[in-house]
Amino acid sequence: EVQKLNQQLEEKNGEIQQMINQPPYEKEREILRLQKTLAEREKAQATSDVLCRSLTDETHQLQRKLASTAEMCQHLAKCLEEKQRKEKGNSDDQIPTERSNQVFLQLLCLLDNETSLQALICNLQEENRMLKQKVAHV
Repeated sequence: EVQKLNQQLEEKNGEIQQMINQPPYEKEREILRLQKTLAEREKAQATSDVLCRSLTDETHQLQRKLASTAEMCQHLAKCLEEKQRKEKGNSDDQIPTERSNQVFLQLLCLLDNETSLQALICNLQEENRMLKQKVAHV
């Protein structure tokens, strides 16, 4: 193992000697190449940071919209239940309440799944439209 390490040390020393013996213009060229690579990586990192911040902001915005939509759905479901209690026994009007409760439960389950936020918002908007029609009908 010591011999192996000594061999690796000799190889590294050889590489160092080779770099020392290079003409100055090759050293400068290597330095410029490394600086260019570093600049490219820094630029890529900066771009990545900006995109991450943008996506984080968009995610928070969508979560706020989703939360407000959930509150609206819950409010509409409560209003519909109150109207159903007043009418007593009209079984056709119970379907929207059951559907709105299903949507609300789906909403709670999907809150953790950020990739489904846009689809959930579309579903909630459609459900909201249907509930408004039912409320207007009632």
